[in-house]
Amino acid sequence: MLARFDSPQACAAELLCDRHPAGAVAFTVIEADLSSRDLTFGELRRDSARCAAALAGIGVDPGDAVAVLMGKSADLVVTLLGIWRRGAVHVPLFTAFAPPAIALRLEASAAKAVVVDADQRHKLLPGDDMPAEAPWRIVVAGGQPAEGELSLGGLLATYSGDEPEGRAVARGGDAAMVQLFTSGTTGTPKGVPVPVRALASFQAYLEYGLDVRRDDVFWNAADPGWAYGLYYAVLGPLAAGHRSLLLHSGFSPTLTWRVMREFGVTNFTAAPTVYRSLRNDVASVPDGVRLRTASSAGEPLTPEVISWAEQTLGVPVRDHYGQTEHGMVIVNGWADTVRSPLLPGSMGRPLPGWSAEILHDERDEPAPAGTAGRVAIKVADSPLMWFSGYSGAPEKTAERFSADGRWYLTGDAGSRDEDGYFFFSARDDDVIIMAGYRIGPFDVESVLVQHPQVADVAVVGVPDALRGEVLEAFVVLRPGTVGDDALVGELQQLVKTRFAAHAYPRTIHFTDRLPKTPSGKIQRFVLRERRRADLDGH
Repeated sequence: MLARFDSPQACAAELLCDRHPAGAVAFTVIEADLSSRDLTFGELRRDSARCAAALAGIGVDPGDAVAVLMGKSADLVVTLLGIWRRGAVHVPLFTAFAPPAIALRLEASAAKAVVVDADQRHKLLPGDDMPAEAPWRIVVAGGQPAEGELSLGGLLATYSGDEPEGRAVARGGDAAMVQLFTSGTTGTPKGVPVPVRALASFQAYLEYGLDVRRDDVFWNAADPGWAYGLYYAVLGPLAAGHRSLLLHSGFSPTLTWRVMREFGVTNFTAAPTVYRSLRNDVASVPDGVRLRTASSAGEPLTPEVISWAEQTLGVPVRDHYGQTEHGMVIVNGWADTVRSPLLPGSMGRPLPGWSAEILHDERDEPAPAGTAGRVAIKVADSPLMWFSGYSGAPEKTAERFSADGRWYLTGDAGSRDEDGYFFFSARDDDVIIMAGYRIGPFDVESVLVQHPQVADVAVVGVPDALRGEVLEAFVVLRPGTVGDDALVGELQQLVKTRFAAHAYPRTIHFTDRLPKTPSGKIQRFVLRERRRADLDGH
């Protein structure tokens, strides 16, 4: 795979599309009413060549950035392949973004053009965040463009795939094909350039981590506006030549069950939030759902989801760990060659092509098994490692690597046992230090969600004059449950008996919802800031 994707002659369009059989189905795009459309590699080759020619016609050159604000659709796939065929760089814009987040990414990437669904067009209107005279061209998909804008459908109809501009541009394995920005939960989002050679890592995860087989019906429910969806619902399947399902609709548990049944999904992966929603909708589980594998990524998977899945779906959910900067690295892999017994609470072992360790907090050396420390990737022993730095941010890049360059520092805390299983504790900035004890919020959250009346939970540390910090929990209850003092006592006792007597939350706040990123990750920093403002009297 490295020889294929990391050569000086590597061409993204050839690797993702043109080398596959023209009649093979690349994507099945499903609508909310369960009608669907198959897209073959031959169709994608033809239409993406027209898109590449159109991009060239409006001044997009190889290496230029093209932003995409689109839902999961046939137009999306054609646009992405057109961008890569032109040798340009795709900048994903999640459709839940508000104008400030969109403007930040457009300006930081110096986008030459934006391809936008008609129902998202209003987010690009001039205002406090968007300039009146934007430097980017706007191409509207699925609707009528305004004056000065272009129509995607019109452009595709105008250009022929036989024109020189539509031919695939080869820029080599080191050339960026995506500029994806981190979610920015702890600061300004940083641009992560994803090179063509990263496709080797994405395909390896599909094969070893997810065990996607030729006869599988594969569905990654994550949105391609974020890393897990883009890497493993679009790029990985295209690289491997596997059909992938794309649901052109918002999420609902009932619709998810219906898609699984009607399309015969056998290999499913999604964020933990999706599984928790499905668990809360167990009354609608249809007959005929027959998953062979179920996987999860994005946030640590709490143990009760695993046991629920075994009872309801007939298979456990296997948790996988990675980041925008490098994709999936440590997994509870499904492939026969890497599968090992599932330990609830563990994120698994390193994938082939990756080497990971737990480093001491105080020095860049491996810590003994069972010791809490920093999750790190050993660069020299990780041939699939493709991240080398953030765009235009050398100081942020330096924070991610040890001084000697040997280690990539994930910023996550965890531990490793004698058998090589890794356990996630927290982001470095989420770790709670109470009276000298390091407490990972995930450890406490995993216990609290075992209570039958708890639907979701987040644990944070708040300042305390005596202990430095104490734990507080924000709990979302199941419908019909009353959050009273008796329930507070039950939850505190649960932590004392099932985790640690000292680590129980001193205060429990019952709330309707938790602050989360658009990809579903809990924003604990928002809760911390809110509580500190309360304590300061603001």
